[in-house]
Amino acid sequence: MKAMVLERRGPIETEPLVLRDLPVPEPGPGEVLVRVSMCGICRTDLHEIEGDLPPARSTVVPGHQIVGQVERAGPGVERPAAGERVGAAWLNQSCGSCAFCRSGRENLCRDARFTGRDVDGGYAEYVCLPAGFVYPLPADFPDRDLAPLLCAGIIGFRALRLSGIRPGETLGLYGFGASAHVSIQIARHWNCRVFVFTRAEAHRKHAGSLGAEWTGTAADEPPEPPAASIVFAPAGELVPAALERVAHGGTVTLAGITMTAIPAMEYERHLYHEKILRSVANATRRDGRELIALAEAIPIRTNTTLFPLEAANEALLLVKESRISGAAVLDLR
Repeated sequence: MKAMVLERRGPIETEPLVLRDLPVPEPGPGEVLVRVSMCGICRTDLHEIEGDLPPARSTVVPGHQIVGQVERAGPGVERPAAGERVGAAWLNQSCGSCAFCRSGRENLCRDARFTGRDVDGGYAEYVCLPAGFVYPLPADFPDRDLAPLLCAGIIGFRALRLSGIRPGETLGLYGFGASAHVSIQIARHWNCRVFVFTRAEAHRKHAGSLGAEWTGTAADEPPEPPAASIVFAPAGELVPAALERVAHGGTVTLAGITMTAIPAMEYERHLYHEKILRSVANATRRDGRELIALAEAIPIRTNTTLFPLEAANEALLLVKESRISGAAVLDLR
């Protein structure tokens, strides 16, 4: 099978992913072999490739927003069956027995494994996945629309929940990439007013087309303080700005898996009046199931740009440079 393999970490400009011909993996007990049709490109992939995230393996196939069809099942697997369309996300497996797993917080499991980091992921024609951690997918959703939901969408949905935003309130979004362009559709479905802070004019126009009431840069003053804000961009300097502008009692939620250094803050200016700052760490299978159901009900529509598998380096560079409107997706059909 063809796969884009990370053999050395480095700037994406140096094209660290290499096209290789690998054996098709064999599903073990509790696993399914999936023929990949689409794999969304996530900024987390970029952080992993460039070394911002601690390496889990010296060589790995990245990719964790996987849509495909079950080719065959390993021992002990009854469902999903061969021929079923499934999706996979960042959380590949958790222990199921620790305090976090028992309390519904499997995203915090210390023994969790992650797709495309601890195990090979979806930048390949085939991938083996734990049967209990794949998602059945709605029949009327195209593969290219589903792929970005499987991380960008799930993380955005969890960030919305953790922000405490309620229907009818005003939400601030900092950065407008793959996650934000899904989150705004959920927020508008909840009848929230949305203010978007982002540098690129093209992204501000995209936000406006999806229902943002106001758009500007992080230096601009919005019409009123948001009740809650989500910072999607991995830029630490946005955190004090978001806290300063959020309403009294509001929450600023950080949706990224990594972030540049956060500048020093002043208590009275940035945190007083019962403001809350919190992070989002991965997501649970419940988040994924509920997001997919909600996406079908709204329905959410993703803006995607397709790339062939061998163009993964090029696509990731465009993501790094914020030159993708919506989400980049690898097409392996």
